[in-house]
Amino acid sequence: MNTYERKAYEELLDWELSILKNKSTFQSFAKNVQNKFNSYIPERAHEIITEGVKHMVKTTLFGSEYLTKKNQAEGMLFEEKEKVVDQKFESYRKAAVLEGAGTGAGGILLGLADFPLLLSIKMKFLFEVATIYGFDTKDYTERLYLLHIFQLAFSSDKRKKEVFHTMKNWEVEKERLRDVDWQVFQQEYRDYLDVIKLLQLLPGLGAVFGAYANYQLLDKLGETAKNSYRLRILKEGSNELL
Repeated sequence: MNTYERKAYEELLDWELSILKNKSTFQSFAKNVQNKFNSYIPERAHEIITEGVKHMVKTTLFGSEYLTKKNQAEGMLFEEKEKVVDQKFESYRKAAVLEGAGTGAGGILLGLADFPLLLSIKMKFLFEVATIYGFDTKDYTERLYLLHIFQLAFSSDKRKKEVFHTMKNWEVEKERLRDVDWQVFQQEYRDYLDVIKLLQLLPGLGAVFGAYANYQLLDKLGETAKNSYRLRILKEGSNELL
């Protein structure tokens, strides 16, 4: 490993520890409340929501595949690729902030439109990152990996640990995977967004909360995506640090 890769690997270890540490009492309480609330929602409603989110995500994945420029970082060193990732991240975060402010300023109806619009920005960003790091998103397992990154960024602490275990052992785990659990996927994502995105619907303050929320959400996704690919790329060279 060179100096940059060694530093990136150390950041990767710190990130891994942050995922695996025990969650706070407040987080446990909040998740229990959300689970209790979800238990009162009829199963048929869960099924409808799940199918809706599944369709939305798959449509976004399909579109992102064809809109993402291929081989945009071909021949670059790892450090150079990460600089391109950082540039892409800044661009997508700005887009998310503008989208959040715009839909937040428009009241409840436009606020509700934020869900699919922000989802599209997030998925497109993940496709860009995968391509820059040199992974072929035409491969079905690579698109599954994208969805695992998404879950790792926007799930409860307990779910994050489960997803991280799968990702850390990806070469083995991907052979048994056929799809994601869409009900868990949508419920974890909705629970994660509940409080901060509801504030976006407040008259007069929606634009501020929308911009802030989307800034924070893209920050989380950017950090997660970068380290998720470091997990695969730097893993082979990690013995040099031992």
